[in-house]
Amino acid sequence: MVTTTTRAILATTTITTKAINTLETTVVPTTTTIGCWLYTGNISTARYQHTASILTDGTVLISGGASSGSSDSAVTELYDPSTEVWINTDNMINPRYYHTASLLTDGKVLVAGGQYLAGYLANAELYDPSIESWTKTGNMSTARSYHTASILANGTVLIAGGESIDPIETSELYDPSTGLWTMTDSMKHARHHHTASVLQNGKVLVVGGFNDEDVSTAELYDPLTGLWTMTGSMKHERQIHTASVLANGKVLVAGGSRNNVALRSAELYNPSTESWTMVSSMKDARYSHTASVLTNGKVLVVGGESDSDFLSSVESYDSSTDLWTRIANLNIKRRLHTISVLTNEKVLVVGGTGSASFLNSAELYDSSIKVCTDANNKNTKRIKNMASISNNDNMLFPDDHNYFDWNNTKLFS
Repeated sequence: MVTTTTRAILATTTITTKAINTLETTVVPTTTTIGCWLYTGNISTARYQHTASILTDGTVLISGGASSGSSDSAVTELYDPSTEVWINTDNMINPRYYHTASLLTDGKVLVAGGQYLAGYLANAELYDPSIESWTKTGNMSTARSYHTASILANGTVLIAGGESIDPIETSELYDPSTGLWTMTDSMKHARHHHTASVLQNGKVLVVGGFNDEDVSTAELYDPLTGLWTMTGSMKHERQIHTASVLANGKVLVAGGSRNNVALRSAELYNPSTESWTMVSSMKDARYSHTASVLTNGKVLVVGGESDSDFLSSVESYDSSTDLWTRIANLNIKRRLHTISVLTNEKVLVVGGTGSASFLNSAELYDSSIKVCTDANNKNTKRIKNMASISNNDNMLFPDDHNYFDWNNTKLFS
């Protein structure tokens, strides 16, 4: 008998199966979870505070981010969900982190602002997937980081708030047809570390953030008038939270930090009444996490940081029942990562910081896997610029040479 302990199992009784070599294997259940997180290769540059953009062909573009080497903040990589392989593409012209990335209607990606070393950036650039290269476009009027970027119905991009030594209240619009920026109405309150959500009515809801103190206020931008107006305030001040637009048009705000304390609370914004309602709290208090709306309408909240530790925990919110449910944990604790819901309905999490200062690992959530074992979880090879395996990134399973090009792999002690 060979006894194996698995990470995540739905059953509550011992399951006995026959291995291919006729040895009998007993699986001992340990916990009940939903789905499984699988390693899906390493990015070549460990990073956090980068951006992830799903291109029109379904590939994912990873851009910039804070990394151990200053020049590495320009590195750009592509993930192909069909092959689960990472490749490097053309580097950005300007290294940056704390920036935004927006997929334009023509399929190009606009990257704007951010920071590099000690400086705030006003420059912007465009990635063209058809030629895999970056070109400069017009500069913003105001250098900023920790801002938000929203694609409006007419294809223009609204940049709001941010930080440039002090919190910023100004907003500006990017016109892809001209490559130019124009100033629009300023927000009523300067803020950074806020969220911005495009509502079903086309307006943009900006929520929370920080301006000398944590903020509970919210405001609406109307593209038809070009004006900001105040709307209902949240019940709680918060920054570094998430905001998700649900299928019913309401906006779920979850977690964040208030007075340097992580929050479990969540609340819903109703655009028709411009009011907030408290809903069930998350299982774990967290900030610097990510949240994504899945195809089934549920909201998946991943990782982040609590008051005492980085988090690997994952949970989903069902608005029809107002319930949070624990999902299978990440393999690695991480915050300030990116999350992307792929066209195949799997969820890709990349990089961040947590178990190491800079993470180069990526994980793929597959809800169809009911039993999560080490046998499922093997890294996918890179076809060029193979990523390094770092002990402090807790990378696992270098046991199958079919999954690695050992000639191009560096091991660190």
